[in-house]
Amino acid sequence: LQYPPGTIKVYSYFECRGGQFETVCFFGLQYFLKKYMVGSVVTPAKLNEAEEHFKIHFSNPVHGYDPKLFNRASWEYIIANHGGKLPIEIKAVPEGTALPYKNCLFTMENTDDNCYWLTNYLETLLVQIWYPTTVCTQSREQKKIIMKYLKDTGCGDVIEGGGHLFKLHDFGFRGVSSVESAAIGGAGHLVNFLGTDTMAALMMIKEYYGEPAAGFSIPASEHSTMTSWG
Repeated sequence: LQYPPGTIKVYSYFECRGGQFETVCFFGLQYFLKKYMVGSVVTPAKLNEAEEHFKIHFSNPVHGYDPKLFNRASWEYIIANHGGKLPIEIKAVPEGTALPYKNCLFTMENTDDNCYWLTNYLETLLVQIWYPTTVCTQSREQKKIIMKYLKDTGCGDVIEGGGHLFKLHDFGFRGVSSVESAAIGGAGHLVNFLGTDTMAALMMIKEYYGEPAAGFSIPASEHSTMTSWG
Protein backbone atom coordinates (compact mmCIF):
# COMPACT_ATOMS: atom_id res chain seq x y z
CA LEU A 1 0.00 0.00 0.00
CA GLN A 2 2.95 2.36 0.51
CA TYR A 3 5.46 1.68 -2.29
CA PRO A 4 4.98 3.40 -5.68
CA PRO A 5 3.19 1.37 -8.37
CA GLY A 6 5.63 -0.61 -10.50
CA THR A 7 8.17 -1.19 -7.73
CA ILE A 8 9.97 -4.51 -8.24
CA LYS A 9 13.24 -4.18 -6.30
CA VAL A 10 14.14 -2.78 -2.87
CA TYR A 11 17.83 -2.67 -1.94
CA SER A 12 18.70 -1.74 1.64
CA TYR A 13 21.98 -1.43 3.50
CA PHE A 14 23.06 -1.27 7.14
CA GLU A 15 25.86 0.92 8.41
CA CYS A 16 27.25 2.37 11.62
CA ARG A 17 26.75 6.12 11.26
CA GLY A 18 29.22 7.05 13.99
CA GLY A 19 29.90 6.74 17.68
CA GLN A 20 32.48 6.79 20.41
CA PHE A 21 35.05 4.80 18.44
CA GLU A 22 36.46 5.22 14.95
CA THR A 23 35.85 1.60 14.00
CA VAL A 24 33.01 -0.87 14.50
CA CYS A 25 33.51 -4.63 14.89
CA PHE A 26 30.71 -6.38 13.03
CA PHE A 27 29.20 -9.49 14.62
CA GLY A 28 25.94 -11.43 15.02
CA LEU A 29 24.35 -11.66 11.58
CA GLN A 30 24.88 -15.41 11.14
CA TYR A 31 22.98 -16.16 14.34
CA PHE A 32 19.91 -14.17 13.31
CA LEU A 33 19.91 -15.61 9.81
CA LYS A 34 20.15 -19.23 10.94
CA LYS A 35 17.71 -18.89 13.83
CA TYR A 36 14.97 -16.84 12.22
CA MET A 37 15.33 -16.67 8.44
CA VAL A 38 16.73 -19.94 7.04
CA GLY A 39 14.42 -22.60 5.67
CA SER A 40 10.63 -22.67 5.29
CA VAL A 41 9.86 -20.02 7.86
CA VAL A 42 6.52 -18.96 6.32
CA THR A 43 3.77 -21.54 6.89
CA PRO A 44 -0.03 -21.50 6.61
CA ALA A 45 -0.34 -21.88 10.39
CA LYS A 46 1.93 -18.90 11.05
CA LEU A 47 0.10 -16.90 8.40
CA ASN A 48 -3.28 -17.55 10.00
CA GLU A 49 -1.97 -16.63 13.43
CA ALA A 50 -0.40 -13.43 12.12
CA GLU A 51 -3.63 -12.35 10.41
CA GLU A 52 -5.60 -13.00 13.58
CA HIS A 53 -3.31 -10.72 15.59
CA PHE A 54 -3.22 -8.19 12.76
CA LYS A 55 -7.00 -7.80 12.84
CA ILE A 56 -6.94 -7.16 16.58
CA HIS A 57 -4.00 -4.78 16.49
CA PHE A 58 -5.20 -2.64 13.61
CA SER A 59 -8.93 -2.58 14.37
CA ASN A 60 -10.31 0.90 14.96
CA PRO A 61 -13.25 1.26 17.37
CA VAL A 62 -14.89 3.74 14.98
CA HIS A 63 -13.82 2.70 11.50
CA GLY A 64 -13.35 -1.01 12.05
CA TYR A 65 -10.69 -3.01 10.21
CA ASP A 66 -9.42 -2.65 6.65
CA PRO A 67 -8.64 -6.18 5.34
CA LYS A 68 -6.25 -4.71 2.75
CA LEU A 69 -3.78 -3.93 5.54
CA PHE A 70 -2.70 -7.56 5.88
CA ASN A 71 -0.74 -8.63 2.82
CA ARG A 72 -2.02 -12.20 2.89
CA ALA A 73 -1.85 -12.80 -0.85
CA SER A 74 1.86 -11.94 -0.93
CA TRP A 75 2.67 -14.25 1.98
CA GLU A 76 0.67 -17.02 0.29
CA TYR A 77 2.72 -16.34 -2.84
CA ILE A 78 5.92 -17.04 -0.87
CA ILE A 79 4.45 -20.30 0.43
CA ALA A 80 3.27 -21.41 -3.00
CA ASN A 81 6.27 -20.31 -5.07
CA HIS A 82 9.18 -20.55 -2.64
CA GLY A 83 8.06 -23.27 -0.26
CA GLY A 84 7.86 -20.74 2.57
CA LYS A 85 11.50 -19.67 2.15
CA LEU A 86 12.25 -15.96 2.09
CA PRO A 87 13.30 -14.69 -1.40
CA ILE A 88 16.00 -12.42 0.01
CA GLU A 89 19.71 -12.06 -0.77
CA ILE A 90 22.04 -10.73 1.94
CA LYS A 91 25.68 -9.79 1.44
CA ALA A 92 27.89 -8.88 4.38
CA VAL A 93 31.45 -8.20 5.45
CA PRO A 94 32.96 -11.18 7.33
CA GLU A 95 31.90 -11.25 10.97
CA GLY A 96 34.64 -10.03 13.28
CA THR A 97 35.75 -7.45 10.73
CA ALA A 98 36.65 -4.06 12.21
CA LEU A 99 36.08 -1.23 9.77
CA PRO A 100 35.59 2.55 10.00
CA TYR A 101 32.07 3.77 10.64
CA LYS A 102 29.99 5.04 7.72
CA ASN A 103 30.83 1.88 5.81
CA CYS A 104 28.28 -0.68 4.67
CA LEU A 105 28.10 -3.72 6.98
CA PHE A 106 25.57 -5.72 5.00
CA THR A 107 23.06 -5.31 2.20
CA MET A 108 19.70 -6.91 1.60
CA GLU A 109 17.47 -7.11 -1.47
CA ASN A 110 14.58 -9.19 -2.75
CA THR A 111 15.28 -11.86 -5.37
CA ASP A 112 11.68 -12.10 -6.58
CA ASP A 113 10.19 -9.00 -8.19
CA ASN A 114 6.83 -9.76 -6.58
CA CYS A 115 8.40 -9.60 -3.11
CA TYR A 116 9.92 -6.11 -3.18
CA TRP A 117 7.94 -5.33 -0.02
CA LEU A 118 9.76 -8.05 1.95
CA THR A 119 13.19 -6.39 2.12
CA ASN A 120 12.42 -3.72 4.71
CA TYR A 121 9.76 -5.90 6.32
CA LEU A 122 12.73 -7.72 7.87
CA GLU A 123 14.39 -4.57 9.19
CA THR A 124 13.06 -4.81 12.75
CA LEU A 125 14.58 -8.26 13.18
CA LEU A 126 17.94 -7.53 11.60
CA VAL A 127 18.64 -4.23 13.35
CA GLN A 128 19.00 -6.31 16.51
CA ILE A 129 22.48 -7.08 15.17
CA TRP A 130 23.48 -3.73 16.62
CA TYR A 131 23.52 -5.27 20.12
CA PRO A 132 26.13 -8.02 19.57
CA THR A 133 28.03 -5.64 17.29
CA THR A 134 28.11 -2.97 20.00
CA VAL A 135 29.29 -5.45 22.64
CA CYS A 136 31.91 -6.78 20.24
CA THR A 137 33.12 -3.26 19.45
CA GLN A 138 33.30 -2.24 23.11
CA SER A 139 35.12 -5.45 24.00
CA ARG A 140 37.66 -4.88 21.25
CA GLU A 141 38.41 -1.36 22.46
CA GLN A 142 38.86 -2.62 26.02
CA LYS A 143 41.21 -5.29 24.72
CA LYS A 144 43.32 -2.59 23.04
CA ILE A 145 43.57 -0.71 26.35
CA ILE A 146 44.58 -3.86 28.24
CA MET A 147 47.25 -4.67 25.66
CA LYS A 148 48.60 -1.12 25.73
CA TYR A 149 49.15 -1.11 29.47
CA LEU A 150 50.54 -4.63 29.53
CA LYS A 151 53.19 -3.41 27.09
CA ASP A 152 53.73 -0.10 28.96
CA THR A 153 54.31 -1.94 32.25
CA GLY A 154 56.78 -4.44 30.88
CA CYS A 155 54.34 -7.34 30.64
CA GLY A 156 54.52 -7.97 26.93
CA ASP A 157 55.27 -11.61 27.66
CA VAL A 158 51.67 -11.94 28.89
CA ILE A 159 50.46 -11.04 25.41
CA GLU A 160 52.94 -13.38 23.77
CA GLY A 161 51.61 -16.23 25.88
CA GLY A 162 47.99 -15.39 25.17
CA GLY A 163 47.29 -14.41 28.77
CA HIS A 164 45.71 -11.11 27.73
CA LEU A 165 42.79 -13.09 26.30
CA PHE A 166 41.71 -13.84 29.88
CA LYS A 167 42.08 -10.33 31.29
CA LEU A 168 38.42 -9.34 30.82
CA HIS A 169 36.14 -12.12 32.04
CA ASP A 170 32.45 -12.07 31.15
CA PHE A 171 30.01 -12.40 34.07
CA GLY A 172 27.31 -10.53 32.15
CA PHE A 173 24.59 -13.20 32.09
CA ARG A 174 23.06 -11.87 35.32
CA GLY A 175 23.02 -8.27 34.13
CA VAL A 176 21.16 -8.45 30.82
CA SER A 177 17.52 -8.42 29.82
CA SER A 178 17.13 -12.01 28.63
CA VAL A 179 18.82 -15.33 27.94
CA GLU A 180 19.09 -14.41 24.26
CA SER A 181 20.74 -11.10 25.17
CA ALA A 182 23.26 -13.02 27.24
CA ALA A 183 23.91 -15.38 24.35
CA ILE A 184 24.45 -12.86 21.57
CA GLY A 185 26.17 -10.25 23.74
CA GLY A 186 28.41 -12.83 25.37
CA ALA A 187 29.28 -14.20 21.95
CA GLY A 188 30.28 -10.74 20.79
CA HIS A 189 32.69 -10.53 23.72
CA LEU A 190 34.23 -13.88 22.79
CA VAL A 191 35.31 -12.50 19.44
CA ASN A 192 38.02 -10.71 21.43
CA PHE A 193 38.55 -12.72 24.64
CA LEU A 194 38.48 -16.32 25.87
CA GLY A 195 37.27 -15.89 29.45
CA THR A 196 33.54 -16.24 30.18
CA ASP A 197 31.01 -17.66 32.61
CA THR A 198 28.12 -16.96 30.23
CA MET A 199 27.12 -20.46 29.21
CA ALA A 200 24.34 -19.17 26.94
CA ALA A 201 26.99 -17.57 24.74
CA LEU A 202 29.03 -20.76 24.55
CA MET A 203 26.01 -22.83 23.57
CA MET A 204 24.91 -20.29 20.98
CA ILE A 205 28.35 -20.20 19.36
CA LYS A 206 28.50 -23.99 19.30
CA GLU A 207 25.11 -24.30 17.61
CA TYR A 208 25.20 -21.38 15.18
CA TYR A 209 28.92 -20.89 14.52
CA GLY A 210 30.21 -24.43 14.82
CA GLU A 211 32.83 -23.64 17.48
CA PRO A 212 32.75 -26.32 20.22
CA ALA A 213 34.79 -24.35 22.79
CA ALA A 214 34.77 -20.58 22.29
CA GLY A 215 35.57 -19.70 25.92
CA PHE A 216 36.85 -21.08 29.20
CA SER A 217 36.60 -20.60 32.95
CA ILE A 218 37.63 -22.08 36.30
CA PRO A 219 35.61 -23.57 39.21
CA ALA A 220 35.88 -20.32 41.18
CA SER A 221 34.34 -19.73 44.60
CA GLU A 222 31.16 -17.71 44.93
CA HIS A 223 29.97 -15.16 47.49
CA SER A 224 27.56 -17.46 49.30
CA THR A 225 30.11 -20.27 49.58
CA MET A 226 32.70 -17.92 51.08
CA THR A 227 30.36 -16.24 53.56
CA SER A 228 28.99 -19.61 54.68
CA TRP A 229 32.30 -20.17 56.47
CA GLY A 230 31.73 -17.14 58.67
